[in-house]
Amino acid sequence: MPTLTKALTGRTVLVTGGSRGIGAEIARECAREGAHVVITYQKSRERAEAVVAELTGLGAKALAVQADQAVPHDASTAVEKAAEFFGGQIDVLVNSAGIAVMGTVDQLDLELQAGVERMMATNVMGTIVTTHSASRFLTDGGRVILVGSTVAHHVPVPGVAEYAASKAAINQLGRGWARDFGSRGITVNVVQPGATDTDMNPADGPNAAPQAAMTALGRMGTPGDVAKAVVFLASEKAAYITGALLTVDGGSSI
Repeated sequence: MPTLTKALTGRTVLVTGGSRGIGAEIARECAREGAHVVITYQKSRERAEAVVAELTGLGAKALAVQADQAVPHDASTAVEKAAEFFGGQIDVLVNSAGIAVMGTVDQLDLELQAGVERMMATNVMGTIVTTHSASRFLTDGGRVILVGSTVAHHVPVPGVAEYAASKAAINQLGRGWARDFGSRGITVNVVQPGATDTDMNPADGPNAAPQAAMTALGRMGTPGDVAKAVVFLASEKAAYITGALLTVDGGSSI
């Protein structure tokens, strides 16, 4: 029997927000495909260490680094720690960390405004600082993958305008960075999940049925659906894809 080559054998991957949900599954899928992985987490060290144990069990060298993506120093320091763990270079950066703050325009009181400010600091500035910091460690021919959202261009319900704006910024960063990194052979792409079954948006929750009904496939996505798209973009099969938006939403935005 021929030996099957894994898509990311020996590559080094930093996944921000990798202790839960989509980020954790991206980390697992990268490890399954032969990569070594560093994840960042904000609060739960126990949850992060549990993911690291899973990654190690899959054969990866793995590390969890605490970092609040809304704090520039944390974001940049996490990149430096990842690069040190990997021996000075990072092959793939996956910007997965993000939060969502919801509310209609008439609900934006001072408390909600503070939440929106933190969301922008996390989703937008956290991504900017992480990517800028990683640029000096990224290998030529490497990958930058941003986790966006279909709400960046398709807003199906009220109350998500500010979140949608943060994800629209991600799309434009992806396009612009594709130009910036192109001369080094580094590709930059955005994966746009739709409604996805996570602990914050469970497939058996009160809002699941209408979300599933909006898709062409009749179901919510899984973190694995998104993770497999990320691994494809991180692999050699996607070497000539850059500045692209890859939508993973079961057809909900068609």
